[in-house]
Amino acid sequence: MTLVDLSTWPLWSVVLTFVATAAVIAVAGARMTRAADRLADITGWGEAIFGAVLLGGCTSLPGIVTSVATAAEGFAELSVSNAIGGIAAQTTFLAVADMAYHKANLEHAAASVENLVQGALLTTLLALPLLAMAGPAVTVAGVHPISVGLVVAYLFGLRLVRSARAAPLWKARQTEETEQDAPGAVEADRRVQVRLWVTFGALALVVAVAGYFVAQSGIAIARRTGLSETIVGGLFTAVATSLPELVTAVAAVRQGALTLAVGGVIGGNCFDVLFVAFADVGYRAGSIYHAITDQQVFVIALTILLTGVLLLGLLRRQRSGIWGIGFESFLVLVLYLGAFALLFAAG
Repeated sequence: MTLVDLSTWPLWSVVLTFVATAAVIAVAGARMTRAADRLADITGWGEAIFGAVLLGGCTSLPGIVTSVATAAEGFAELSVSNAIGGIAAQTTFLAVADMAYHKANLEHAAASVENLVQGALLTTLLALPLLAMAGPAVTVAGVHPISVGLVVAYLFGLRLVRSARAAPLWKARQTEETEQDAPGAVEADRRVQVRLWVTFGALALVVAVAGYFVAQSGIAIARRTGLSETIVGGLFTAVATSLPELVTAVAAVRQGALTLAVGGVIGGNCFDVLFVAFADVGYRAGSIYHAITDQQVFVIALTILLTGVLLLGLLRRQRSGIWGIGFESFLVLVLYLGAFALLFAAG
């Protein structure tokens, strides 16, 4: 049961709600990024870690609500498509953020061992739902063991990311265009730190609530088109609930917090894989992995492909490319748009 049912609203009011709440996310998301950048320095976590754990997690709140709610209502395909489709959309958002950074290719300037480890972790996590889908439909209290494995793997992965930052055995070669994640001066006034945390928390709440309304209005609009659950979840609700990531990524790039932008998206994507585990708990008809179709497998494979291209960009570190963006951003845009064009054509 949804908290707000927009299905009976006039179409014009649904569209107005979508636009208005998206504007709220734009403002609150930009401010949240500024607070996150300062807190990354104050806590000593660094932009990649802070972006992955807190900024990425907070901007994922609307997607969690949508995936769990739709799973609880029995819409398994919509739920999983929303979860994985959001990851594909957010990876594509990095290509958009790359366009906003004119000094060099974003993946060249933001190369770091933390982002590479997070990318490898994301690929590993995305493989686990595929294993569950291909394996037997075993459940314990209605939950597939892979769902527990996803959570354990994610927590272990975070530990690897943090240890990679503390004692890196790989280091990106410094160039004139490389932006290092160098912590700024730590605030000595505790009141400033408390105010920053309160501000960050309040803005995260605003983004979550606004994102929920964006998701609900997006669902209401999409339901009237007669499209499949994969299209509705993988494109409409996924992009709607991922708007905070787009806003924060572009805002971070414009503020020069490049590692925060890339780390926030990749780290947030790692966290977003857990949406499937949460959805499995909410889905009471059995294993959610065995209630979905080949179209969800297609979306997962697409997301793994996009992540692989992004990792190649971080390793290759092309300084400039087509239309001012690197080859990886160009390929990600082409692959994402082409893949969903195929889904549209398939009905």
